[in-house]
Amino acid sequence: MFFYPHEKVALFIDGANLYSAARALGFDIDYKRLLELFGSKAHLIRAFYYTALLEDQEYSPIRPLVDWLDYNGYSLVTKPAKEFTDSQGRRRIKGNMDIELAVDMMEMVDRLDHVVLFSGDGDFRSLIEAVQRKGVRATVVSTIRSSPPMIADELRRQADQFIDLDQLASDIERVHADRPPRRERPAPSSSDNSTDDEEDFEDEMPAVVTRRTPRRPGGYDGV
Repeated sequence: MFFYPHEKVALFIDGANLYSAARALGFDIDYKRLLELFGSKAHLIRAFYYTALLEDQEYSPIRPLVDWLDYNGYSLVTKPAKEFTDSQGRRRIKGNMDIELAVDMMEMVDRLDHVVLFSGDGDFRSLIEAVQRKGVRATVVSTIRSSPPMIADELRRQADQFIDLDQLASDIERVHADRPPRRERPAPSSSDNSTDDEEDFEDEMPAVVTRRTPRRPGGYDGV
């Protein structure tokens, strides 16, 4: 990681994409540690987290995390997810946050020296190029160490700096009392990884930005 201490930096986290990358690498992210890591490298202005939510569910697995993030230093951006049945009759959820993330980044870019995008989606290549034309450095965080890689080659080439999520694992992994850290566990199977540009994901996956979510207590402890 290469950052100047005086740089004004903002994080833009594609929640579903980052979740998929971390799952492919076999670890859970501690978002408190993630914020502390980047805050120690530069002058962190804002950390945006984007995800879509199923609003008609009585309980969503992602809700405790969403509430925790909203209270602990993240600017949370959400919109309702769309539910549909695919050609094989499986229940699927779609929640694409690309437009919301791109709009926020372009609105912020004149106040920043460096943007950090947590996504491997190749659709963001033009966005990163536009940011760079304004004289702002751009870092992309994803992984090439899954099979297949989670990051599009054109996005990786466009970035000023690419950070593999695997290299950050020891600094941002969420430690569970009932299991050892990832480096002490067998590598996960990645046969079900998806690199589709369209964000389709199973029920348990985080899906994120048009409507600011109301603040309310959550059950995610961040560690």
